[in-house]
Formats: sequence, structure tokens, C-alpha cells
Amino acid sequence: MPPFTLPTGSTRIKQVQSFHELVSTPFAGGINAFCWQRSLPGDFGEVMHHLGDSEAIITLDEARLQALPVSAAGRVAIDILLADLRLLRTHELDPVLNCINGYPSDESAGPVTTDVFSFHADSATTETDTFLCTYYGPSSEGLRNEEAQRRVDHPETRAALLKLFGGEDNDDFRDYLKENCYDLHYAPTASAQPFSFGLGNLWRIAIDWPGRPVPPCIHRAPETRSSQARRLLLIS
Repeated sequence: MPPFTLPTGSTRIKQVQSFHELVSTPFAGGINAFCWQRSLPGDFGEVMHHLGDSEAIITLDEARLQALPVSAAGRVAIDILLADLRLLRTHELDPVLNCINGYPSDESAGPVTTDVFSFHADSATTETDTFLCTYYGPSSEGLRNEEAQRRVDHPETRAALLKLFGGEDNDDFRDYLKENCYDLHYAPTASAQPFSFGLGNLWRIAIDWPGRPVPPCIHRAPETRSSQARRLLLIS
């Protein structure tokens, strides 16, 4: 696997050198993503092997991880996973560690797909951020805001949504878009170049909340074949 490099030409991503800098630096000046780049030791693939694939998404806790019959390299990986969980919790965050064997897809015939494979922004009613780290498998992908268009702003898509709504393009319709999360999903422009979040890197990305100082970071789960979809992901 080639070394990870931050995407070039983006003024919205800033690399930081420590966890303290990651959690304490404010979003400002258009920057909406911080990356703490790390090269992690340990065998995360061995951890995944012992977890199996009997469930689509397996949420992991310390007891389950500590019980895995892994080698020394696997134990190093588990220690890193637990350390990251504890680090985030000490800052009053609520991280979740998942072994992901497959995501549910949005199989509706609607004009806007709203599953995690669609480029989207996270949202909340109060100020908060999203933290992400992929330890194994295909990593999350980002999309520069300048290379994205909200799907609901595309004339044909908006017309199709209006037909589903059965009303006028007014405040009620905009509430309908928000309630169904249609307004959070984006389409890449023809010249867009999505970028990888890489493995082992801990990201803090801006989300959509009232009064946010910067645009939300647009991202998605990677589009993968089922045989390649297994991921070990931390999210908060």
C-alpha cells in the first residue's frame, strides 16, 4: 500500500501533530477537517479475522477485544484500539468501534440516495464534531466542498422531490427535505477528485449545525465490492 499523503490543492484540510491539537483547534478560515496522521503498528487484520463476519456490524467493547486469542502483533493492535477509545472518552466524547462486514444500502427508487455510500454531511442540532479513524479495510472518502453540489439543488432532482412531496417549493417543502436528510447529500462535479482519509489517521471533521463557522466536511463510506467491504472503524 502506498504511503498516505494529504490531498493537495485543498485549503479546507489541516494536518495536526497531536491529539491535543486535534481536539482543541477551532474550525475557522474555511478549514473544516483536521487530520492527525499516524502510522500504527500491530496486526489489525488478525483482529478482524478473529471477529468473524456473522453479523453485518459488530460493535466492540473492551471485554470482547481482550478475549480475542491473538498473537503479540494482534495484541498491539488491540491496545491501540482501546487507547483511542479511552482518549476520546476522556474528552467527554462517545466513540463507537465497529467491525463492519457490510452496510445496508438504500434500495428505494427515490431521486436521492441517503445511505452511507452517498457523499453527505453529518448534522446535529447543537455544536459538535465527528471523529473518524479506519484501522483496517477501505477507508472513508472525502469530497472538496468546491467539487460538490447538493443533490436537492439539481433542478431535475428537486422537481422529482417536489412531485414526491406533493406541494409547493416553500418552507414546508424545505422542512420535508430536512426531515428526510435529502438536503445533506451531495453529488460530485464532473471534475471532482474524491480523496481517501487513509488508514490509522484520526480525523475531526466539521458537521452541519446551526451557527456553524465553516461548511460541513463532505464524506462517505467507500464504495466497495462485498468481498472488500470489511472495515474496522472508530466513529464519534
